[in-house]
Amino acid sequence: MKTSIRQTVLLCGTLCTAITGWKMLPAMDAVQIGTYAEQQPDDAAAIPVSEIPPLSDTAYPAESGIVTQPDVQAPPEPPPPVSANIINLESEGSAAMWLARPYQETQSGDGGEIVCKHFGMQNGDPFFALPAGGQVRNTTFWNNQELLEESRIKPELPLKIDGTPMVLIYHTHTTESYVSDQSGHYDASFNFRTTDPEKNMVMVGNAIAEQLAAAGIGVVHAKEIHDYPVWTGSYHNSAVTIQSVLEQYPSVCIALDIHRDAITNGTTVTAPVADINGRQSAQIMIISGCDDGTMDMPEYRKNFHLASMLQQTAETMFPGFTRPILFDYRKYNQNLTNGSLLIEVGSQGNTLEEARFAGECTGKVLAETIRTLCSESAATEN
Repeated sequence: MKTSIRQTVLLCGTLCTAITGWKMLPAMDAVQIGTYAEQQPDDAAAIPVSEIPPLSDTAYPAESGIVTQPDVQAPPEPPPPVSANIINLESEGSAAMWLARPYQETQSGDGGEIVCKHFGMQNGDPFFALPAGGQVRNTTFWNNQELLEESRIKPELPLKIDGTPMVLIYHTHTTESYVSDQSGHYDASFNFRTTDPEKNMVMVGNAIAEQLAAAGIGVVHAKEIHDYPVWTGSYHNSAVTIQSVLEQYPSVCIALDIHRDAITNGTTVTAPVADINGRQSAQIMIISGCDDGTMDMPEYRKNFHLASMLQQTAETMFPGFTRPILFDYRKYNQNLTNGSLLIEVGSQGNTLEEARFAGECTGKVLAETIRTLCSESAATEN
């Protein structure tokens, strides 16, 4: 009889514990992709993806097929911070998609040919040379001589080298990727995209950030996925990220959107390459937008001043590293700061390692540019 009473008491206790434990489990909050959930007010209304208008200032084709929301999976543990000078930002919703589109490791090479090409000095009316190296491809109402004079103006940015966040690195097309090796061919089923941050544009951004941090320059790296599962509206999504970062870190005065180009002719893909100290690197191309009066970018010339100095510094440090600056009627969120640029790192035909190395070189170029501007500013004050 005593045994039965003891068993009954134990059973009731177990049931009470289970019920209490169930009630204590917290509900999982939904996280809107492309924003930082912790910075949204409680009554903020999410913008449905279907209502985001398509952008007309991009040359990338939309993906075909039915788009479905991927299952939320637990991402791997993020690596420890490389440096105290790097602030990594990514929402939980974005990090949950790291495994949504894995990188295609095996490739049969049945899609077409990859041709490596170095883009050197270009001839023709749109092109003019910068005084210390590199070129500009001008497709605007500016004449080349006027724009050359504009390129001589030094950027006026409140830069410091004390760990204060100065540079924002972000990726509108975060999932853009590269081939695994330079076999000379690519696979027909490989779409050159992945949500894996070790093999998409985040990898390149990491390489840039590491070089800036090593030089004592504070950098914010926004690793947010802006173009998956829906590609349309990615510039809107990245604008939300930029504005959020600028509110949180108002000292940021340079914002770089790191992409990769797409260079295709039929089934042939071209990989822009350069020899940097005996090592093959992807070439980079800086895009600086010009306002034709319809883009609400009254300060666009200030972006061009930075682009011109970066281009010349790059060609001084690593001759042949750059393709001509594209100065064209493009917006690309370059209205949000006076140091906004888009940088294309190689194309889909470059390898992961070529792109990562190009990111390393880009970080060194940017660090040297900032050091020079800070030195000149200090000399002027004295």
